[in-house]
Amino acid sequence: MQRGIAFLILATIKLVVRVFYSREFTWIPEKDQVDFNQARLLVLLNHTSLYEPLFLSELPFRFLWLIADKIYLPIADVTLKRPLVGTFFKLMLPRVFPITRKSDDSWQNYLRSIEPDDLVIIAAEGRMKRPNGLDKHGKKMSIRGGVADIIERMDKGKMLICHSGGLHHIQKPGQLVPKVFQKIRMRVTVLNIPEYKKKFPDNPRERKIRIVEDLQARLDTGF
Repeated sequence: MQRGIAFLILATIKLVVRVFYSREFTWIPEKDQVDFNQARLLVLLNHTSLYEPLFLSELPFRFLWLIADKIYLPIADVTLKRPLVGTFFKLMLPRVFPITRKSDDSWQNYLRSIEPDDLVIIAAEGRMKRPNGLDKHGKKMSIRGGVADIIERMDKGKMLICHSGGLHHIQKPGQLVPKVFQKIRMRVTVLNIPEYKKKFPDNPRERKIRIVEDLQARLDTGF
């Protein structure tokens, strides 16, 4: 029942976006060459808005059905506590795990709870970019080590690096009603997780540093 509700919301988003927005997606390799059944990790770069579920409109219905069952999303507890946004995320993505901003065990508990067939989505910067290009504390956006922690625990499947073109022209943080009839843009690079990890040192600590550097370079390249 819960999976059905989640799929209905995801499918509705897909159809609504196709009516009210134009889309420009670049897939590497081409989308028809991607085996979505092998997807284990979706890494979002350039996190600008809580309306980023709009990007799900590009995904095939069969993958949305998989997301409704397999997705396992770490999300800030402050977001989940927001009455409307928190409820919506829980309905759309039933398996969410609250993460605090404090120095506690919430992140390690999340990592330990990831199962081999889970599908994880994570915003690699760990916070949202404001229109001035910085986070809410005025700091430069940068890749956090959490995404490397997740990659370290995965030994199979595909990683989709989803580089957003940004959504400030549709919804800025604090803006409740999004603008319509705009273009949404994203570049999706699909990589084999084991092969990606082999590019970096065998030492887990060194590999984590190099993975963060690689994703940071991809983020800094721009769209």
